[in-house]
Amino acid sequence: MSAQMKRVMDLSEWEHRWENGRIGFHHLHVHKMLESNIDKILCGRKGVRVFFPLCGKAVDMKWLADMGHSVVGVEISEKAIKQFFEDQNLSYSEELVPDIPGAKVFKSTDGKISLYECDLFKFSSAIAGRFGGIWDRGALVAINPCDRQRYAAIILSLLDKDCRYLLDTLQYNPELYKGPPFFVPDEDVKKLYGKTCDIQLLDSADAFAAKHREWGLDYLIEKVHLLTPKDPVLL
Repeated sequence: MSAQMKRVMDLSEWEHRWENGRIGFHHLHVHKMLESNIDKILCGRKGVRVFFPLCGKAVDMKWLADMGHSVVGVEISEKAIKQFFEDQNLSYSEELVPDIPGAKVFKSTDGKISLYECDLFKFSSAIAGRFGGIWDRGALVAINPCDRQRYAAIILSLLDKDCRYLLDTLQYNPELYKGPPFFVPDEDVKKLYGKTCDIQLLDSADAFAAKHREWGLDYLIEKVHLLTPKDPVLL
């Protein structure tokens, strides 16, 4: 893990990945673990506001919006955001975000999807309120390991009292691959969120594929945890 702790990617590297089409992390279909556990987020609620940190152009956002929920995402790449709306055949508007210098927000015409082009660490509940659901797939595992405490603090500040936070993590031998995506052990999830949230493992699956062998890995386990606030006062 020590080798990964020293690994730091700046935002420009992620933007270059999008510009160069190096987006192997993007899924063409709704994520199976989200689909099979969506009831754990919604809990029978309608019109849930769901947050997507480091959203890319995830098709999951359109899927939830079509179910009647509203989606807010944060992404550094303008290309990713525009591709999302184009891929989903959605018309949208574009405007500046006064409270974040240089940031923009892209909103679907129907108002169900708002995607902020900005540094996640400059985002806050003052910008877009708090959320009843979070789908964290490809976010915590993409954050530089040295920034995980900062990331968790941002996420916790966005939880509404009834929020259901679905967290997707990856486990493998970190000595064999420098990341990203980064190795996130269960112990780190507990350290980051255990004081303020109840944590439940919902799903665990073998996610190993041919491309992971090319990374030098011999196994890859994908896990999904459900996090729920213990006490609204703590948030």
